[in-house]
Amino acid sequence: MHLGAGGLTLARYVAATRPGSRQRAVEVSAEVAQLVRQELPLPRGTTVPVQVADAREAVGRMRADSADVVVLDVFAGARTPAHLTSTELLYDVARLLVAGGVFAANVADGPPLRYARSQVAGATEVFPHVAVAADPGVWRGRRFGNLVLVGSDQPLPVAALARRCAGDPLPARVTAGADLHRFVAGAPTITDATAQDSPAPPPELFRR
Repeated sequence: MHLGAGGLTLARYVAATRPGSRQRAVEVSAEVAQLVRQELPLPRGTTVPVQVADAREAVGRMRADSADVVVLDVFAGARTPAHLTSTELLYDVARLLVAGGVFAANVADGPPLRYARSQVAGATEVFPHVAVAADPGVWRGRRFGNLVLVGSDQPLPVAALARRCAGDPLPARVTAGADLHRFVAGAPTITDATAQDSPAPPPELFRR
């Protein structure tokens, strides 16, 4: 289940690398969904139904234990809307996952990573096993960027994930366990009552 369809980039990757996988997507913009159908059609034989709806509302209507993987990658412009950042949303997403299922989220933040720490704190409240991958420069607070948060009710293949990320053309560092708990120490979780849109990137980020 893809929350945030966009150009169906990740769905295309899954279709190419794991043929036969059943996928669904939710996209809030009917215009985006129509543009992708017209200008970026899926390869022949690949089907990914796209539901035009708000991701939070769509999650609330889905049945429990209906997904192996839920990917949250929703941005309005360059920011994730507030109602998709709360711990309540994570509990609802966890309800959708089968035993051993995986939640993955694209988290955008910059120094001092307050928002990312709160997102991870919420995930550790909901999921017994959590890991985060990010560019070393983002981890060190040197620049604004993306962190990929992964959670599950079963142990994650952290060592294998770390090797894959380290060998990427743009290497990332994977953090889990005690190191991740130190990263989130003292960070408040985000609730529906306190949620705000994710931080705006610096203006110069998109001028590179």
